[in-house]
Amino acid sequence: MYKGFYQLTSGMLSQGRRLDVIANNMSNVSTAGYKADRYTDSTAFREVLISRIGNKDKRNAAELGQESYILAPDQLYTDYTQGSPEETELPLDFAIIGEGFFAIQREGDEIAYTRAGSFGLDDDGYLCLPGQGRVLDPDYQPIQLPTDKVYVDKTGAILTEENRNLLGTLGVFQFEDTAALERNDRGLFTGGQPQAGEGYDILQRYVERSNANMVHEMVSMMTAQRALQSAAEMSKIYDQVMTKDATEVGRI
Repeated sequence: MYKGFYQLTSGMLSQGRRLDVIANNMSNVSTAGYKADRYTDSTAFREVLISRIGNKDKRNAAELGQESYILAPDQLYTDYTQGSPEETELPLDFAIIGEGFFAIQREGDEIAYTRAGSFGLDDDGYLCLPGQGRVLDPDYQPIQLPTDKVYVDKTGAILTEENRNLLGTLGVFQFEDTAALERNDRGLFTGGQPQAGEGYDILQRYVERSNANMVHEMVSMMTAQRALQSAAEMSKIYDQVMTKDATEVGRI
């Protein structure tokens, strides 16, 4: 009987962690370029076989199935699937169609990567992701523009709107193993081994929407909440049964 507490407690902890992940996804549904996190869990101990035996004759046990004692976190991973492009009509907004990330130079020469393409110009005329850092070209150099009246083709080449003179090129970088990337406290990705991107298109005057779906997240939240509430109610029943076992059955 007491092993039920292990199962229920681990289940409540697991559902609590799942709710935290879902809440973070829901809060970023409107964040351009956001990639949703996904949470999975597994058993921390090997599953054991359950058998039914008779009260007197215990020789012919009937196998009923398997069960595990403790549910534990297995993996928290990021879903990098493409979000839908959304038109903004702003000349310095860009969306990557296909695989790849923009490179951002942060303070201390740290380089981070993002799918958010809502760019602007800083006080020195450099293309930047506001509040994060300057956007880099394929050679990891900042891109300085004399104006925001530019035309950008699908390769990322930045041209003057009138004469089509080349001003710079947006750097797009890909990772063979996106699982090596880590999201920092500003929502940017770091780590991994970047390489020059290929097979992508750049859309100007568009941004990539978050791939977190509000309907999906709401359904997941309700499912996790019900599982958490059910486990909490069952734990109360276990407590009552064990209290009676210790105080009343023992007197018989």
